[in-house]
Amino acid sequence: MSIRTLSTLVASAALLAACATAEPEIPQGILATGDPAKPVVAAVETVVTTDPTVDADDPAFWADPRDPSRAVMFGTDKSDGLYVHNLDGTVRQFFPDGPMNNVDVRSGFMVDGKAMVLVAAAERDRFGIMTWLMDPATLEVRRWGFIPTNMGEPYGFCMGQRGDAYYLVPNNKAGLIQQIRVTAGPNGPVGVVEKSMQLGSQTEGCVVDDAADLLYVGEEDVGIWRFDFDPAGSSAPTEIQPIDRVRLTDDVEGLTIMRDGANKYLIASSQGDSTYPVWRVTGTGAQTAYAYVGRFTIVDGVATTSGQAVDAVTHTDGLDAWSGAIGTWPQGALAFHDDSDAPNRGQQNYKMVDWREIKRALGIN
Repeated sequence: MSIRTLSTLVASAALLAACATAEPEIPQGILATGDPAKPVVAAVETVVTTDPTVDADDPAFWADPRDPSRAVMFGTDKSDGLYVHNLDGTVRQFFPDGPMNNVDVRSGFMVDGKAMVLVAAAERDRFGIMTWLMDPATLEVRRWGFIPTNMGEPYGFCMGQRGDAYYLVPNNKAGLIQQIRVTAGPNGPVGVVEKSMQLGSQTEGCVVDDAADLLYVGEEDVGIWRFDFDPAGSSAPTEIQPIDRVRLTDDVEGLTIMRDGANKYLIASSQGDSTYPVWRVTGTGAQTAYAYVGRFTIVDGVATTSGQAVDAVTHTDGLDAWSGAIGTWPQGALAFHDDSDAPNRGQQNYKMVDWREIKRALGIN
């Protein structure tokens, strides 16, 4: 081969590489090991102008099924309380109710004959669960009441529903998980422990698949486990995915479920490398199976004339998925904790990502 021919081939290869810029780039060094994560870009991020040091942790979406444009996102502040955000990221309401860790919501909770949206979060100062009620007709949230726990500091938290029964699911750093049925009493919420489960070390992220009657819990340095959510069922855990630093990297933080038509996906946040592994869930009960799809990471967007780009996610913690239309996203959206917002270094916040962007990155049809 002549030098001229070789030079032509090298130049052509360089030109092709320069043209292949359809996907955003992952900064060098962000992923040292593991299955290569696909880059995605966030569409929106939350902005708090009243507090320069928001200590964010965990988000939760809600949308009106009859009009998905009527939607909000809740976000905890581990130092101060609970934020209610509009889907453009602005603050709608704030409740300075103490250090909140994880938050979750369930619709249709009856209080004084009216169906409300129950919002609850683990409160790490008084060692219990703080609750609020949102009126789905007005989207206004009000403080409801506090439920003490007997597990010491409740660290992680999620909620679940079985028919007309609503459950709070706190866990702690010793691996204890409780399933607490919550009802509306004459003076506020009443909680009764109906089941206790145990893992061997610190837990946090969890999610309940109401339709499948299953609870998923992340043991931070070990992996992801599944439990029977029936209070009368077994308390024995089933391992779903161990920490392998290929698909899942410690710490395991948030867990969420995304339903997309007939398909269902379990999504986790790997704090150690700020990636999000995804598994397709099939089968039922003890026959439930998990097919690894791949993982993604949230990278810096590109600024446009209409506004500044949303920055990358680092040292990720909680996450949440909304299945189906919400806001301007017709197929669903996910929200993710980011520990250092740019250019507001030192303030944590939440990024919102169009589910279609993640599907495109992972090749999900």
